[in-house]
Amino acid sequence: MEALQIIVAIFILALASSLTFASDPSPLQDFCVAINDPKGSGLHIRKNTSNIFGSTVTPVNVAQMPGLHTLGISMVRIDYAPNGGLNPPHTHPRASEILVVLEGTLHVGFITSNPDNRLIFKVLYPGDVFVFPVGLIHFQYNIGNTYAVAFAGLSSENPGVITIANAVFGSNPSINADILAKAFNLDRKMFYIGKTAAVTFAGLSSQNAGVITIANSVFGSNRPINPDYTKYRSPYLEALQIIVAIFILALASSLTFASDPSPLQDFFVAINDPKGSVFVNGKFCKDAKLAKADEFYFSGLHIRKNTSNIFGSTVTPVNVAQMPGLHTLGISMVRIDYAPNGGLNPPHTHPRASEILVVLEGTLHYNIGNTYAVAFAGLSSENPGGITIANAVFGSNPSINADILAKAFNLDRKMVKNLQSEF
Repeated sequence: MEALQIIVAIFILALASSLTFASDPSPLQDFCVAINDPKGSGLHIRKNTSNIFGSTVTPVNVAQMPGLHTLGISMVRIDYAPNGGLNPPHTHPRASEILVVLEGTLHVGFITSNPDNRLIFKVLYPGDVFVFPVGLIHFQYNIGNTYAVAFAGLSSENPGVITIANAVFGSNPSINADILAKAFNLDRKMFYIGKTAAVTFAGLSSQNAGVITIANSVFGSNRPINPDYTKYRSPYLEALQIIVAIFILALASSLTFASDPSPLQDFFVAINDPKGSVFVNGKFCKDAKLAKADEFYFSGLHIRKNTSNIFGSTVTPVNVAQMPGLHTLGISMVRIDYAPNGGLNPPHTHPRASEILVVLEGTLHYNIGNTYAVAFAGLSSENPGGITIANAVFGSNPSINADILAKAFNLDRKMVKNLQSEF
């Protein structure tokens, strides 16, 4: 009886403790901000690129904008020097990245994880968009003879960055040189730390954790990276057995209450054909080995859109519908054009995303200037959705009972009917 009580107690503790592996599915309030003014400024200014790589990244994450806390989104501006400015191979451990080129010509790419190490790349021109899946090594390289500028949205308030060369060869303290020599095949000798074989066990927080061996990925990608892009200048026993078994089972079963913290492979490209595909997050997806660069690419965000409509604005989205490679990556982008003297992106909400917006031209409250205005925004969902308040409330199909709206908005019923007729 006593042994049974112990077993039950451990079972319950295992269930309770394992639930701490699951994060809350969303913030428990509208936002959590440390200051009163969640605004950032200065992304219109070209940055100095006179450094070893010829590039400068200007971040707008929670360190610069405390209002981003819990919102799952951030942004960067990247400036590249002419003729070889490089944002060197790096990875973001906590974010996917969607990038749009504003000036110049960039060769960009990312490398899939082991064992394939496929290099998926594209040359981008102004208005072109490309996405880099979370955790994968990626880079951008200016192949033009003028300065290049790009903006990127990232699906975390604090995406983190690991520059591969710096991390591997510049760690503090340094990695043992024998280890690096063997890992990168820089010396044909075999290196042994001890005289006996060693065995280790490790637990990983995913059913399919994936692995990226840096040397294989960077130097052995399928389609090699141009060498220039990698430049680095640098009865009790029986009871105990039962207890252990139940403890492990409890841990395993309880984890089913939590979703895996990240996708179970490098990426999922959404397709419309159910044949030979898997169904993930509401969409059929192709075999990742068959993915093509064009599925992570979109073009046309440099083109000014027609704003001759009732609101004087046009939103051009780049979400999973336009870029199938965005599926499961938790990021998307829009361009918004505003007509002069009052162009308005009317009050709306995104039911599945936070939004971070940068103004490229004009002056926005709504557009209070006498010239066209342009903004780009990153959103923390592949499919953020949009609900325009006036359309939803007064233009629903079928219409909301006018008496309900009259009472809710403290309006005359006749006025409600007139509003409904407008939508």
